[in-house]
Amino acid sequence: MTDPTTHAVLLEILRTNSEELKRTRRWHLILRMLSSGFMLLLVGLSLFAWWKSYTATHQPHAAVVRIEGEIAANSKAGADAVITGLRSAFAASEAKAVVIEINSPGGSPVQAGMIHDEIKRLRGKHPDKSVVAVIDDMGASGGYYVAVAADRIFANPASLVGSIGVRLDSFGFTDAMNRLGVERRLYTAGKYKGVMDMFTPVDPAAETQIHGMLDTVHRQFINAVKSGRGSRLKDDPILFTGMFWSGEEGLQLGLIDGFGDRRQIIEQEFNLDTVLDYTQAEDVFKQLGKFQTSISLLMSTLSGVPALR
Repeated sequence: MTDPTTHAVLLEILRTNSEELKRTRRWHLILRMLSSGFMLLLVGLSLFAWWKSYTATHQPHAAVVRIEGEIAANSKAGADAVITGLRSAFAASEAKAVVIEINSPGGSPVQAGMIHDEIKRLRGKHPDKSVVAVIDDMGASGGYYVAVAADRIFANPASLVGSIGVRLDSFGFTDAMNRLGVERRLYTAGKYKGVMDMFTPVDPAAETQIHGMLDTVHRQFINAVKSGRGSRLKDDPILFTGMFWSGEEGLQLGLIDGFGDRRQIIEQEFNLDTVLDYTQAEDVFKQLGKFQTSISLLMSTLSGVPALR
C-alpha cells in the first residue's frame, strides 16, 4: 500500500503539473490570439491604405519618391529600389509633378549615376510632368548627383548641399608592422592586384593610376552637374573641389533654385492638395512573416521548447 504522505505528495505534484500545463496552454492561446489579431490589424490597415491610395491615384496629385541614407546597392536608397518608385511615379496618369525628396550624404557613384540617368530618361519620356528635387538635411555628393537631374532643386537654408567630388578610403599600417616585426605575405597574380592592401607599401605607379581613375569619375560628376544646372551655376572653380555649403550659400552659387520643404513646394509650385508616396516599400507579407517568426520564437521561449535561431 502507498504511504498516505507519499500519496499526498504525488497528488500535489500532479495538481501542480496540471495547473502549469493549463497556464502554458492559456499563454499559448493568448499569444496566438494576439498574433492573429495583430496580423488582421496589419492586413486591415494595409487594405485601408491601399483603398486610400487607389482613390487618390485617380485625382491630380504630386508623386513623391524618397531617397534616404547612403546610396548603395541592395539598400532602400539603391538604384533598383529608387528606379522602381520613379517609374511608377512617372507612369501615373494623374501625377502632375514628381517630387524627389533627398536626405543623403551620397554613396556609390555607380548607383547615383544610374538613378540620375533614369530621371533624365523618364523626363524625356514624360515631358508633361514637372520634376523637382527637395533636399532635407543633406543632399551631398551622390545625393546632389541625383538632384541635378531634376528641373529644379529646393532646400532648406540650413541644408547641406554640394560636395562635388570623389573619394576612395583606405588605411596604411606598414610602419606599425615594421615596429612589431610582422611580415606581410600577400600572394597575387597580377602586379597591381593587391594595390589596395593596407599592409603593403604604396606603389607610385599604382597611386598615379588610382588618382587618374578618381579624376575620371570626378569629371563625369562635374559634367552631370553642369548639364543639369546650366547657366544657373556660378562660374567658380571652388564648386568642384568637394566642398559643401549650406542651402543659403548654395542658392548664391546656383546649386539650388530656392527654399522650401516638400509640403511647401507641392502647395506653392504646383497648387496640389493630394500627395502620394511612390517610394518602394517592403512587401506587407514579408512584414507579417517577420512578426509571425518573432511570435513563434517568443512562444518557444515561454514554453521551454528549443528553436533554431
